[in-house]
Amino acid sequence: MPLARIEIEKGRSPEYKKAILDGVHQALVEIIKIPDNDRRQRLYELDTDHFEHTGRSDQYTIIEITMFKGRSNEAKKALFRRLVDLLVANPGIPSNDITIIIHDPALENWGIRGGYPASEIDLGFNIKV
Repeated sequence: MPLARIEIEKGRSPEYKKAILDGVHQALVEIIKIPDNDRRQRLYELDTDHFEHTGRSDQYTIIEITMFKGRSNEAKKALFRRLVDLLVANPGIPSNDITIIIHDPALENWGIRGGYPASEIDLGFNIKV
């Protein structure tokens, strides 16, 4: 159940934005092994005067992923690489213009499925990847 927050500069086509959303989801499915139907992403478009990115192009993209604690460092590194590969391929973001941050709070810090701690619920998938 990762939550993805993606920030880009305003002015991109619907196809460009969809390619980012699809790429992020594909990387999470492939590397973190989330179910394909587990899609929780938000794309924020910021006005140029609200998005400073010195030394980067107007394609600069910030991806923050909040996910259950338990993924290995190797899985996180693989996720970084796969995200960059996918977004370079489509929609063509330069690799140096992608920043990825992972937040992984403990399961007891997630209130899900009616207000229960995730640590007390059968999630239906393995987070130890």
